[in-house]
Amino acid sequence: MVTTSTAPKIWTRETGLVEKRDVFAAMRRGFRGRCPRCAEGKLFRAFLKTADNCSVCGLDVTPHRADDLPAYLVIVIVGHIVVPSILWIETNYTTPVWISFAAYLPFTFVASLALLQPVKGAVVGLQWALRMHGFDENPTDGIPPV
Repeated sequence: MVTTSTAPKIWTRETGLVEKRDVFAAMRRGFRGRCPRCAEGKLFRAFLKTADNCSVCGLDVTPHRADDLPAYLVIVIVGHIVVPSILWIETNYTTPVWISFAAYLPFTFVASLALLQPVKGAVVGLQWALRMHGFDENPTDGIPPV
């Protein structure tokens, strides 16, 4: 039987000093596709593939867990733009169905693609700023790495 030591952790001034991370600045940098720490290195190496490390400051971006949140947020944002616009146009003007499909579908598709990468960058910036999913330098004991 293995026993584990549960010695209390002693907090000193040095253990409490951590890098301050501004949430909105990190999200803004990620939205622009830049490193959330230094705002100079590229965050993406492909359309939705994040770079492993920042080329300028060396920040490891691999622990991010954006998963489906960016796609969900894009659906919400584009939906809140497209649906009221369609309702306003359809109630005030009479348009043939083929013109409606020719206008609404491409706009929805292009708007969704245009927002997907910036929203994913903002989510990665948010995770970095809040020290989520492995972005913390000193992970808590007992929590396995992701």
